[in-house]
Order: sequence, then structure tokens, then C-alpha cells
Amino acid sequence: MNRYLRWAVPVLGLSVLARLLWMLFSQNGMNLVDLHVYVDGSSALSTGGLYDFTYAAKTPDFPLPFTYPPFAAVMFFPLHYLPFTVVAIAWLFAVVAALYAVVYISLELMLGAQTLRTSRWRAVTAAWTALGLWLEPVRTTLDYGQVNVFLMLAGMLAVRSSRWWISGGLVGIVAGIKLTPAITGLYFLARRRWSTVVWSALVFGMTVGLSFVIAPNAVRRYFGTLLGDADRIGPVGSVWNQSLRGALSRLRGYDVESGLWWIAAVLVVAVLAYLAWRALGSEDRLGTLIVVQLFGLMISPISWSHHWVWLLPVVLWLVYGPLRSAPGVRFVIGFWLVTALVGVPWVLSFFQETIWTISRPGVLAWLGTVDVLGVVLFYLWVIWCGSHSARSGQEEGVRVATEGSVRGA
Repeated sequence: MNRYLRWAVPVLGLSVLARLLWMLFSQNGMNLVDLHVYVDGSSALSTGGLYDFTYAAKTPDFPLPFTYPPFAAVMFFPLHYLPFTVVAIAWLFAVVAALYAVVYISLELMLGAQTLRTSRWRAVTAAWTALGLWLEPVRTTLDYGQVNVFLMLAGMLAVRSSRWWISGGLVGIVAGIKLTPAITGLYFLARRRWSTVVWSALVFGMTVGLSFVIAPNAVRRYFGTLLGDADRIGPVGSVWNQSLRGALSRLRGYDVESGLWWIAAVLVVAVLAYLAWRALGSEDRLGTLIVVQLFGLMISPISWSHHWVWLLPVVLWLVYGPLRSAPGVRFVIGFWLVTALVGVPWVLSFFQETIWTISRPGVLAWLGTVDVLGVVLFYLWVIWCGSHSARSGQEEGVRVATEGSVRGA
């Protein structure tokens, strides 16, 4: 075995083993409240009570309803025939495999498939997967039994593929499971991959149609009355909600909803995202995808901290991407690594009276904007790097032209 793999594979194995032991033997390791909602909630599909179901065994202060589209319940339905412990352990290993694939595709999009075939880069992939398991968004994804890493992998596969029917199909399916990953369609829209955009919309429509055949009342209720009800998803002002709406609500002391404060903030972020996209080269697929995904996390009414699994590709892009030597890159890498490893929302959650409390001391409110401010700073840094590169290129062009004129004289 290559000397690089000799240490990377055991490190990954130990990380997975630590997570497995935590799940099996810690007091709360098998809580997996969201996985319970997926499994137990989907079983209610056959009785017509999908959106009347709540899970409160481990969350008495907030009984958890099934909040995803009916197609998600269709996909999860077979799981309720299996023992929950079997599902939980299989879920853990599936998340690890998906995270490994995310790291691999991230590196491949930047370095090329040929480079990643060497033992050194397979070791790098394993090492980053081992570290990624301990980033707070992934930690909480595993704690809750969430689907975030699977949805991220689908988006990465969609961008990786040059076939419109694969890319569009993946986007349409994950949008059918959970609406927010539909933001990936904006990536293909910006790249003018029209066939992909149209096909993704058609596939999403097919997921709705299939769900209607199986559970028409659930489809009518979800798309007729429940869609857009953020209060049903959870407490908007909780520090766990790292969206623009959550951050602004904590700063203002009340739920800003979709009012003027939120609209103004979305417009600012949209402009920054557009300028950051323009600052990156068209061949930088991972960088531009990250710009879109961060924008989606910002504008969603609810972006729980475990939704921010995209921070791992962000860090990989900063370390290995085209701006890896840009001024300030180490600061940006350090910001995301430190805040994600520590889990700032997790720390701050100990200082909130209840998950429903919005008003809080100003220091805590500002600390609770950690991801939102991080994205704004990230966009500004990318824009600055783009303008800095352009100026450097212009100055280099002037220098070369001047030298040529002198030599010609």
C-alpha cells in the first residue's frame, strides 16, 4: 500500500468508527429525530395522514412534522419495513460514502480525473472525508439522520455530468424530495444549459404527478396550503437557522418575514452573488456552483446549520481552486474551518432560553450571523480577487506592450 494511503485510510476508518460508537453507545446517539420523521412519517402515507404526523418522543417542546413534499415520503416509504437500528447504521455508512464522493468530485472538478487516480490524491480524498465528518454541518446531519449530504452529492453529480438528461434528472428528483435543492437549476440557467433546465422542471413535475397518483390528498394539501409555511418547519429566530431571515430576525428582535428588511438584504446578496459569479472563470464549475448554493442557503426562510454541508466543498475550493494563492485566502480558509469545526450555532444554542426566543443580547445576535456574514465576506473577497486579477492582467499587458515599443524603437 502506498505510504500516503497507509495513514489516510486508517484515519478515515477511525473517524467512521468513532461516529458509529457514538451512535450505538452514547445516551443520545440513536435519537436521529429527522430520520425518525422520514421513516415513521412516510409510513403514514398509506393512511392518508402524512401531514398530520408528528414525532415528539425526543422533541417534546416542538413535535416534528413531516415537512418535505409527498415524493420524499414515497422515496422513504420502504424504510419503515426495516428495523430502525438497521436503517440508522446503514444511513451512517451511506452518508460517509456520499461525503467521500462529494470530496472526490470536488477535487476532480478542479484538478481533473487523471490527477485523482494517483495514490496520493486518493489519500487526500480519504483525509478530507475524515475531517469533513467532524465539521458541524456534517456532525449534526449525522446526529439528526438528515439527507443533506445525499442532496449535495446529487447536485455535484449534476454539475459533473455533461449530459442534459442526467443533470436535469438529478436536479428534478432532488427538488421533488426537498424543494430547496432546486436552486441548482439557477447554475444551469446561468450557464444557458436550456435543455437541462427544461428537463429538470419536467422531472420535478413527474415527481409531483407520481405522488398525486399515490397520495392525491397529500399533494393537494402540501402544494395548496402548507408550501411556504416557515413556522411549520421550525422557529425562524432560533440560532440554528443561519439564513438571512434568521439572522435579520435575531438582529431586529422579531421575525422580519418577507418584509422590506428581508427584500433589501436579498437584493444586496443577489448582486454580490452575481458579481462573484462574474469574477470567476467560466471553466470554474465548482466555484460557480458554490456561489449559487451559498446564495440558496442565504435566501431560504430556514437554513438550519446542518444544511450548510456545502462548507466542505467551499474549503476544498479555497485550498485547491484557482484562487488558492490569492491574498487573504488563508484567512478565509481559517474562518470557515474554525467556525465549522467549533460549530458556532451549536455553542450559541446553549445561550438561548428556548428555540422560539427571537430577541436576545446584541452580542449573541451578531455572533449568530456567523454564516451569513461569512458568505457576504466570501462574496466580497471573490469579487476583490477577480478585480485584482483583472488589474494585474491589464498592468502586465501594458508592461509587455511598453517593452515591445521600446525594443521596436
